[in-house]
Amino acid sequence: MAKLFDNRLRPAVELLPATVLTGLSGIIFLQPDTIAPMMPGVATTTAGLFAAAAVWRTVQAARVLAYRSRLKRLPRWVLRGDQIPWSTSRLFLGRGFRWDQRHSQRLVEARNPEARKYLEPGPIYRMARALELKWEKQRLLRRLSKLTRTNAWWNPVRPLPPLGGDASLHGVGLEDEDDAWLPLEERPGHTLVLGTTRVGKTRLAELLVSQDIRRGEVVIVVDPKGDLDLLRRMFAEAKRAGRLDRFHMFHLGFAEVSERYNPVGEFGRITEVATRTTSPLPDQGNSAAFKEFAWRFSNAVAQALVGLGRKPDLKSLGRYVTHIEPLLVDYYKLWLDQNGPEDWKQTVDRMAADEEFPKRLPRELKSRDRYAAALVTFYKERNLYDPVCDSLKSTLEYDKTYFDKLTASLLPLIEKLTSGSVGELIAPDYDDTSDPRPILDWNKVIREGGIVYVGLDALSDVEVAHAVGNAMLADLTSIAGRLYKHGHAHGLPGDAGRRPVINMHLDEFNEIVGKEFIPMVNKAGGAGIQVTAYTQTASDVEAGIGDRAKAGQIFGNFNNLVMLRVRNEETACLLTDQLPKVRVYTKIAESRTTDNNDPDSPVDFTSQNADRLTETEVDMLMPADLVSLPKGQAFALIEGGRLYKLRLPLAGDDPLLPKDMNAIAEWSRDRYGAAA
Repeated sequence: MAKLFDNRLRPAVELLPATVLTGLSGIIFLQPDTIAPMMPGVATTTAGLFAAAAVWRTVQAARVLAYRSRLKRLPRWVLRGDQIPWSTSRLFLGRGFRWDQRHSQRLVEARNPEARKYLEPGPIYRMARALELKWEKQRLLRRLSKLTRTNAWWNPVRPLPPLGGDASLHGVGLEDEDDAWLPLEERPGHTLVLGTTRVGKTRLAELLVSQDIRRGEVVIVVDPKGDLDLLRRMFAEAKRAGRLDRFHMFHLGFAEVSERYNPVGEFGRITEVATRTTSPLPDQGNSAAFKEFAWRFSNAVAQALVGLGRKPDLKSLGRYVTHIEPLLVDYYKLWLDQNGPEDWKQTVDRMAADEEFPKRLPRELKSRDRYAAALVTFYKERNLYDPVCDSLKSTLEYDKTYFDKLTASLLPLIEKLTSGSVGELIAPDYDDTSDPRPILDWNKVIREGGIVYVGLDALSDVEVAHAVGNAMLADLTSIAGRLYKHGHAHGLPGDAGRRPVINMHLDEFNEIVGKEFIPMVNKAGGAGIQVTAYTQTASDVEAGIGDRAKAGQIFGNFNNLVMLRVRNEETACLLTDQLPKVRVYTKIAESRTTDNNDPDSPVDFTSQNADRLTETEVDMLMPADLVSLPKGQAFALIEGGRLYKLRLPLAGDDPLLPKDMNAIAEWSRDRYGAAA
């Protein structure tokens, strides 16, 4: 039975025999004749045996006391930036141990009501906390309370760490704790990190990103809220790794010192431009039809711009969707020069100059530009055909009032994205030589092994952050498709070299998730992209993508799951439902007394005492265990279903960390010459 139970949640009874044995050993060694006449050699040997037995009992007592202490308080663990372990073959996750039946058994024992007195602070501890609260407004006694709050080994009433949760979840295996590593071969299967607000997701992201930077790999971090601590950590690690020249920052909240980015400028297929532009539009119910019309108009404009040799951007899309005539005229002229009859220009000029020409136009073209109407009329009368010309013609022929209704949802979105300083960032002017800020190019970033931080400033404008983030994910998905088919050096001379590893860290990814994200996690692993996504609950992802089945499809593509403290059972079940059942044992004390009714028997009654052992099949972890995790602790289901219990280090001082955003802005001014 002793092997089935841990048997350390009890008084340290070994201390008493250890004390007695120590005393006997000392007496026999110093005055051997006190107890019994002994030869000096015999006395020394006997004292030594008693001392060895005392040490053995003391060690047993220390194990009991240490185990009880670990269930209440974990040792402090701090790592400076330069102390973070890293490897070229593994990923450091923190310290921890592999969870199995033994730890489930110990947890059951720790939650037994009889063990409560060993886990909760004693009356002296509670009194110290009460006195601190009472003395905090009294000047003289406040200094004394500082001593009781000091976190030092000599303070018997030092406060417990402000981590909350149930410390015994890690204490049951602390003696087996070691550095926890994930083989890099597992990372292409992607990693999902779940945890509620302020429980350590960002600290875990810093830990993983730091290692990716030191390995010299491509690192792309998309942070919707624009966390300054994460940006500072990336800056410091890029500097430590000697890669600061390849550090890029795109931040909607700091437009003056941010690089610029055109989310629709690079594409594998021309239709991607319209898809990225209209993706944030609602597509439920009647809105679906309007979204399709908006996509059609955006696609027509994008095809014409590309046909003219211009790079599409959001400003030009918004401009030409509203006023299609200038673009139609430019494209028709180019196409007719290449494919039309030789006299097309003279014919169109005569047609436009004819005063009677407007009268012959159909109603929908009467309010349009006369020269644009002449080009369309000439194109139709000569039975010419070009798919782009047809798309532009069809757009022009819509009634203006009806057209405005069809684009009522698209134009406000584009105006939000292209207004003010944000518009200069995401709709850059390629011909503006006075703007020294570079334009972010994913192909260049991947080829050079770059480090990119993307801050979307979602706290200021959620809609803009979602639209830009969603378009960026679609852009990166398209890049993944090209990498999968052609490699990173397609079209470049020389040896392509080894395929780069691209680490994408998506914080609060529910803010930017869309249907384009599904092929990213489903297929991008073959292109060298390793996604690590961070979010709070499963419901957030479902709300972000708007479909429960698609949310389940996304979760099903993450092979590695790290779960910090969560707040609802549905999210916790993503992990607990994948774990096997285990058998745990409980001990029940039984006592019975039976009266003897035989008057001739000298026995009046019989009594019986017994310990009954019961075996129960339970879940290896319960959802409630994940709800009660302390801050900075997590469970990880990795390597094909292996469960690990982890804890993360506290961040130590790092001299390379920039003090604030001003320091990064100063670096940006020196590098780009941007006026911040």
